[in-house]
Amino acid sequence: ILLDKDGKRKHTRPTFSGQQIFALEKTFEQTKYLAGPERARLAYSLGMTESQVKVWFQNRRTKWRKKHAAEMATAKKKQDSETERLKGASENEEEDDDYNKPLDPNSDDEKITQLLKKHKPGGGGLLLHPPEGETSA
Repeated sequence: ILLDKDGKRKHTRPTFSGQQIFALEKTFEQTKYLAGPERARLAYSLGMTESQVKVWFQNRRTKWRKKHAAEMATAKKKQDSETERLKGASENEEEDDDYNKPLDPNSDDEKITQLLKKHKPGGGGLLLHPPEGETSA
């Protein structure tokens, strides 16, 4: 028995054996909440008090909720980033509609040049009209 500086009994944290923790975890996998008789049976079989089992389950549920909330937040972030990626891809597809449409024979050279620059590195190296004074071969 440990005493504090005033001579009162000091509360110590119980340490559970590996077997006790294993049994508690296995039970927790099956059910997150224990009713009174179930808790009493488990406590008796593990050599623990009902209060210890009750508090262990409370603490374990808190840990489980935090982990579950973190997993949900991670999944939501992943889903949001995928939605953004798909949204960005669809915006690019909309921009590419001009590129994929047949060219109007009356469209100006500037529009064609912009489309080529946008989709080909270095403007595609295609000259629509030779510079003044030159002829195409």
